[in-house]
Amino acid sequence: MTDVLTLGETMGAFRAGGPFRLGGTAELTIAGAESNVAIGVARLGHAVRWVGVTGEDEIGELVRRTLFAEQVEVGGRTAQAGTGLILFEPRTADITRVLYYRSESAGSQLSTEDVKRAFDVSVPKIVHVTGITCALSESARAAVTEAVNLGREAGSRVSLDVNFRSKLWSADEAARAIRPLLTRVDLLIASDDELAIAGDDHGIPEVVVKHGADGATALTSEGEWTAPAHRVTAVDTTGAGDAFVAGYLSGLLDGLSPAGRLHRGTAVAAFAVATPGDWQGLPTRTDLALLDLQSGSTVR
Repeated sequence: MTDVLTLGETMGAFRAGGPFRLGGTAELTIAGAESNVAIGVARLGHAVRWVGVTGEDEIGELVRRTLFAEQVEVGGRTAQAGTGLILFEPRTADITRVLYYRSESAGSQLSTEDVKRAFDVSVPKIVHVTGITCALSESARAAVTEAVNLGREAGSRVSLDVNFRSKLWSADEAARAIRPLLTRVDLLIASDDELAIAGDDHGIPEVVVKHGADGATALTSEGEWTAPAHRVTAVDTTGAGDAFVAGYLSGLLDGLSPAGRLHRGTAVAAFAVATPGDWQGLPTRTDLALLDLQSGSTVR
């Protein structure tokens, strides 16, 4: 049985050492919020299936090979459209500018049929979706709605991360797309500044608020819990929110308490920010114990 099913667009990712306008070298890898979560959950020992559309090109092959190497089951299909690109450009030591090249990309062709096929293969314990996928196209938005509906009908736990991206759509557009889904969501995840997009309480059983470097809070019918962030030397905060989600979902699958889920989420996020890249530093289950060691320790 699939533990987590997620869907969205994964792109080729170029990371430059300086402004793109000046030229120079850039590292090529992959990136995408949903696949970041998929990799994080898989490294923690769970069965994960990612559904998306990739191009019949070299970047699409890179996406599929990388996810396969990370033990993420790859669903979906290929299309003749190009695989999308995301460019990371450091502008200061603490600020990175993101440039998207994903308009009419293969990933934007995700459809309800792709989702239906995924449920035909296996009913997941958790269906995880994000607002990013809703912003890609009408068919991708319909695919998210289909995943939420099928998950609800099948008895899966439905998780939604608002994950607002201002370069893809406005806050008003995001609210109109996301709010109708919330009555069928079991877990809502949002950062402090994304709560307004979700709007007032929709009777969601569990709401998790990410506070960045200040940790996270979980609110359930049983009460409220807050966990601080783990103190590590931050190298790259890109993907930290996705890492937290991966840890939190892993805690849900393992039956941890809300406090335990928050602790695992902040632990996974700590590993992510301590390493360059969206997902490269995500820990295995064994790695988690390393955070208990004193700063400067060497494991021999």
